[in-house]
Amino acid sequence: MATNETAWPEWGAEGDDLLRACEQRIGYVFNDRTLLRSALTHASGAQHRLASNERLEFLGDSILGAVVCEALFHRFPEYLEGELTKIKSVVVSRQTCAKVSGALGMEDFLLLGKGMAVADGLPPSLLADVFESLIAAVYLDGGYEASRTLIERHILPEIDIAVGGENAGNYKSLLQHLAQREFGTTPIYQMLDEKGPDHSKCFQMCAVIGRNRYPAAWGKNKKEAEQRAAHNALSEMRGEESPFPPE
Repeated sequence: MATNETAWPEWGAEGDDLLRACEQRIGYVFNDRTLLRSALTHASGAQHRLASNERLEFLGDSILGAVVCEALFHRFPEYLEGELTKIKSVVVSRQTCAKVSGALGMEDFLLLGKGMAVADGLPPSLLADVFESLIAAVYLDGGYEASRTLIERHILPEIDIAVGGENAGNYKSLLQHLAQREFGTTPIYQMLDEKGPDHSKCFQMCAVIGRNRYPAAWGKNKKEAEQRAAHNALSEMRGEESPFPPE
Protein backbone atom coordinates (compact mmCIF):
# COMPACT_ATOMS: atom_id res chain seq x y z
CA MET A 1 0.00 0.00 0.00
CA ALA A 2 1.31 3.45 -0.80
CA THR A 3 2.69 5.31 2.19
CA ASN A 4 2.08 8.87 3.29
CA GLU A 5 4.64 11.51 4.11
CA THR A 6 4.77 10.68 7.82
CA ALA A 7 5.00 6.90 7.41
CA TRP A 8 7.58 6.69 4.61
CA PRO A 9 10.94 6.01 6.29
CA GLU A 10 13.66 8.61 6.13
CA TRP A 11 17.14 7.75 4.94
CA GLY A 12 18.48 4.93 7.07
CA ALA A 13 18.20 1.17 7.24
CA GLU A 14 14.43 1.04 6.82
CA GLY A 15 14.38 3.50 3.92
CA ASP A 16 17.23 1.70 2.19
CA ASP A 17 15.40 -1.60 2.59
CA LEU A 18 12.34 -0.16 0.90
CA LEU A 19 14.37 1.19 -2.01
CA ARG A 20 16.20 -2.13 -2.36
CA ALA A 21 12.87 -3.93 -2.46
CA CYS A 22 11.76 -1.61 -5.25
CA GLU A 23 14.97 -2.24 -7.17
CA GLN A 24 14.39 -5.97 -6.90
CA ARG A 25 10.81 -5.52 -8.09
CA ILE A 26 11.80 -3.64 -11.26
CA GLY A 27 15.00 -5.57 -11.93
CA TYR A 28 17.45 -2.68 -11.79
CA VAL A 29 19.94 -1.57 -9.11
CA PHE A 30 20.60 2.18 -8.95
CA ASN A 31 24.01 3.76 -8.55
CA ASP A 32 22.27 6.91 -7.28
CA ARG A 33 19.24 6.01 -5.21
CA THR A 34 18.16 9.63 -4.91
CA LEU A 35 16.90 9.23 -8.47
CA LEU A 36 14.80 6.27 -7.44
CA ARG A 37 13.36 8.13 -4.48
CA SER A 38 12.50 11.08 -6.72
CA ALA A 39 10.75 8.74 -9.15
CA LEU A 40 8.63 7.38 -6.30
CA THR A 41 7.68 10.81 -4.90
CA HIS A 42 4.28 12.15 -5.91
CA ALA A 43 3.75 15.91 -5.87
CA SER A 44 1.44 15.54 -2.86
CA GLY A 45 4.27 14.04 -0.84
CA ALA A 46 7.04 16.40 -1.95
CA GLN A 47 8.17 19.57 -0.19
CA HIS A 48 7.77 21.36 -3.52
CA ARG A 49 6.76 20.21 -7.01
CA LEU A 50 10.31 20.32 -8.37
CA ALA A 51 11.15 17.61 -5.82
CA SER A 52 8.38 15.34 -7.15
CA ASN A 53 8.46 12.86 -10.02
CA GLU A 54 6.70 15.20 -12.49
CA ARG A 55 9.84 16.18 -14.42
CA LEU A 56 10.99 12.57 -14.55
CA GLU A 57 7.57 11.57 -15.86
CA PHE A 58 7.97 14.09 -18.71
CA LEU A 59 11.31 12.59 -19.71
CA GLY A 60 10.22 8.99 -19.25
CA ASP A 61 7.25 9.43 -21.55
CA SER A 62 9.55 10.42 -24.42
CA ILE A 63 12.01 7.59 -23.78
CA LEU A 64 9.18 5.06 -23.68
CA GLY A 65 7.83 6.33 -26.99
CA ALA A 66 11.24 6.15 -28.66
CA VAL A 67 11.94 2.58 -27.52
CA VAL A 68 8.50 1.32 -28.53
CA CYS A 69 8.69 3.07 -31.92
CA GLU A 70 12.06 1.46 -32.63
CA ALA A 71 10.76 -1.96 -31.59
CA LEU A 72 7.67 -1.66 -33.80
CA PHE A 73 9.71 -0.37 -36.75
CA HIS A 74 11.95 -3.46 -36.73
CA ARG A 75 9.34 -6.00 -35.71
CA PHE A 76 6.72 -5.13 -38.31
CA PRO A 77 8.54 -4.13 -41.52
CA GLU A 78 5.34 -4.72 -43.53
CA TYR A 79 3.22 -2.25 -41.50
CA LEU A 80 2.44 1.21 -42.77
CA GLU A 81 2.85 4.33 -40.62
CA GLY A 82 -0.82 4.40 -39.65
CA GLU A 83 -0.77 0.79 -38.46
CA LEU A 84 2.38 1.37 -36.42
CA THR A 85 0.91 4.51 -34.88
CA LYS A 86 -2.23 2.64 -33.84
CA ILE A 87 -0.28 -0.05 -32.02
CA LYS A 88 2.10 2.45 -30.44
CA SER A 89 -0.80 4.49 -29.06
CA VAL A 90 -2.05 1.42 -27.19
CA VAL A 91 1.34 0.22 -25.97
CA VAL A 92 2.48 3.58 -24.56
CA SER A 93 -0.95 4.62 -23.28
CA ARG A 94 -1.62 5.65 -19.71
CA GLN A 95 -3.78 2.54 -19.35
CA THR A 96 -0.92 0.24 -20.33
CA CYS A 97 1.59 2.03 -18.10
CA ALA A 98 -0.85 1.86 -15.19
CA LYS A 99 -1.42 -1.85 -15.85
CA VAL A 100 2.32 -2.63 -15.86
CA SER A 101 2.94 -0.44 -12.81
CA GLY A 102 0.13 -2.15 -10.95
CA ALA A 103 1.43 -5.59 -11.89
CA LEU A 104 4.82 -4.58 -10.46
CA GLY A 105 3.16 -3.42 -7.26
CA MET A 106 4.57 0.08 -7.45
CA GLU A 107 1.91 1.31 -5.05
CA ASP A 108 3.94 -0.41 -2.31
CA PHE A 109 6.69 2.18 -2.74
CA LEU A 110 5.00 5.45 -3.66
CA LEU A 111 5.51 8.47 -1.40
CA LEU A 112 2.18 10.29 -1.20
CA GLY A 113 0.78 13.17 0.79
CA LYS A 114 -1.82 12.68 3.49
CA GLY A 115 -5.17 11.53 2.20
CA MET A 116 -3.82 10.32 -1.15
CA ALA A 117 -3.47 6.65 -0.18
CA VAL A 118 -6.82 4.91 -0.31
CA ALA A 119 -7.84 1.45 0.81
CA ASP A 120 -9.24 0.34 -2.55
CA GLY A 121 -6.17 1.23 -4.58
CA LEU A 122 -4.60 4.22 -6.28
CA PRO A 123 -5.93 6.07 -9.32
CA PRO A 124 -4.50 4.57 -12.52
CA SER A 125 -3.00 7.94 -13.43
CA LEU A 126 -0.68 7.80 -10.40
CA LEU A 127 0.46 4.31 -11.30
CA ALA A 128 1.12 5.38 -14.89
CA ASP A 129 3.11 8.41 -13.69
CA VAL A 130 5.41 6.39 -11.49
CA PHE A 131 6.26 3.90 -14.21
CA GLU A 132 7.20 6.66 -16.66
CA SER A 133 9.23 8.31 -13.88
CA LEU A 134 11.08 5.06 -13.22
CA ILE A 135 12.02 4.82 -16.90
CA ALA A 136 13.57 8.30 -16.73
CA ALA A 137 15.33 7.59 -13.44
CA VAL A 138 16.89 4.43 -14.88
CA TYR A 139 17.89 6.38 -18.00
CA LEU A 140 19.61 9.11 -15.98
CA ASP A 141 21.30 6.54 -13.74
CA GLY A 142 22.36 3.89 -16.24
CA GLY A 143 21.89 5.32 -19.71
CA TYR A 144 19.66 4.53 -22.67
CA GLU A 145 20.41 0.81 -22.81
CA ALA A 146 19.44 0.34 -19.17
CA SER A 147 16.13 2.13 -19.71
CA ARG A 148 15.51 0.16 -22.89
CA THR A 149 16.07 -3.09 -21.01
CA LEU A 150 13.49 -2.03 -18.42
CA ILE A 151 10.97 -1.17 -21.12
CA GLU A 152 11.62 -4.34 -23.11
CA ARG A 153 11.12 -6.47 -20.02
CA HIS A 154 7.88 -4.89 -18.86
CA ILE A 155 6.25 -3.07 -21.79
CA LEU A 156 7.13 -4.87 -25.03
CA PRO A 157 5.03 -7.94 -24.16
CA GLU A 158 2.08 -5.55 -24.43
CA ILE A 159 2.79 -5.29 -28.18
CA ASP A 160 1.48 -8.80 -28.77
CA ILE A 161 -1.64 -7.98 -26.77
CA ALA A 162 -2.17 -4.76 -28.75
CA VAL A 163 -1.68 -6.51 -32.10
CA GLY A 164 -3.96 -9.34 -31.03
CA GLY A 165 -6.65 -6.87 -30.01
CA GLU A 166 -6.34 -4.96 -33.25
CA ASN A 167 -6.77 -8.17 -35.24
CA ALA A 168 -8.98 -10.14 -32.88
CA GLY A 169 -10.75 -12.79 -34.92
CA ASN A 170 -8.87 -11.83 -38.10
CA TYR A 171 -6.71 -14.93 -38.30
CA LYS A 172 -5.63 -14.24 -41.88
CA SER A 173 -4.13 -10.93 -40.79
CA LEU A 174 -2.42 -12.49 -37.78
CA LEU A 175 -1.02 -15.31 -39.92
CA GLN A 176 0.22 -12.86 -42.53
CA HIS A 177 2.08 -10.78 -39.94
CA LEU A 178 3.60 -13.90 -38.38
CA ALA A 179 4.61 -15.39 -41.73
CA GLN A 180 6.23 -12.18 -42.93
CA ARG A 181 8.10 -11.75 -39.67
CA GLU A 182 9.24 -15.36 -39.25
CA PHE A 183 9.56 -16.60 -42.84
CA GLY A 184 9.79 -13.46 -44.96
CA THR A 185 6.87 -14.50 -47.14
CA THR A 186 3.11 -14.14 -47.39
CA PRO A 187 0.65 -17.04 -46.96
CA ILE A 188 -1.39 -18.22 -49.92
CA TYR A 189 -4.67 -20.12 -49.75
CA GLN A 190 -5.48 -23.12 -51.89
CA MET A 191 -8.96 -24.47 -52.50
CA LEU A 192 -8.86 -28.24 -52.15
CA ASP A 193 -12.50 -29.18 -52.50
CA GLU A 194 -16.05 -27.92 -52.71
CA LYS A 195 -19.39 -29.58 -52.17
CA GLY A 196 -23.10 -28.90 -52.07
CA PRO A 197 -25.58 -27.37 -54.50
CA ASP A 198 -24.80 -24.08 -56.24
CA HIS A 199 -27.00 -22.07 -53.88
CA SER A 200 -25.38 -23.57 -50.76
CA LYS A 201 -21.81 -24.58 -51.48
CA CYS A 202 -19.09 -25.29 -48.91
CA PHE A 203 -15.41 -24.84 -49.62
CA GLN A 204 -12.29 -26.51 -48.25
CA MET A 205 -9.19 -24.28 -48.09
CA CYS A 206 -5.70 -24.65 -46.69
CA ALA A 207 -2.98 -22.12 -45.91
CA VAL A 208 0.43 -22.55 -47.50
CA ILE A 209 3.57 -20.75 -46.33
CA GLY A 210 6.60 -21.52 -48.45
CA ARG A 211 6.76 -25.30 -48.66
CA ASN A 212 4.57 -25.83 -45.61
CA ARG A 213 0.92 -26.74 -46.08
CA TYR A 214 -1.22 -26.47 -42.97
CA PRO A 215 -4.41 -28.35 -42.03
CA ALA A 216 -7.36 -27.54 -44.27
CA ALA A 217 -10.72 -26.27 -43.06
CA TRP A 218 -14.25 -26.09 -44.45
CA GLY A 219 -16.34 -22.95 -44.61
CA LYS A 220 -19.74 -21.85 -45.88
CA ASN A 221 -17.92 -19.51 -48.28
CA LYS A 222 -14.33 -19.00 -49.40
CA LYS A 223 -13.74 -16.14 -46.98
CA GLU A 224 -14.84 -18.17 -43.97
CA ALA A 225 -12.83 -21.18 -45.15
CA GLU A 226 -9.69 -19.04 -45.47
CA GLN A 227 -10.13 -17.59 -41.97
CA ARG A 228 -10.56 -21.07 -40.54
CA ALA A 229 -7.56 -22.37 -42.48
CA ALA A 230 -5.47 -19.49 -41.11
CA HIS A 231 -6.67 -20.33 -37.59
CA ASN A 232 -5.63 -23.95 -38.14
CA ALA A 233 -2.20 -22.82 -39.33
CA LEU A 234 -1.66 -20.57 -36.33
CA SER A 235 -2.72 -23.36 -33.98
CA GLU A 236 -0.29 -25.83 -35.56
CA MET A 237 2.55 -23.31 -35.28
CA ARG A 238 1.80 -22.99 -31.58
CA GLY A 239 1.71 -26.75 -31.11
CA GLU A 240 -2.04 -26.71 -30.48
CA GLU A 241 -4.79 -28.89 -31.88
CA SER A 242 -6.47 -27.54 -35.02
CA PRO A 243 -9.81 -25.94 -34.09
CA PHE A 244 -11.40 -26.90 -37.44
CA PRO A 245 -11.11 -30.51 -38.62
CA PRO A 246 -10.26 -31.03 -42.30
CA GLU A 247 -13.32 -33.27 -42.82
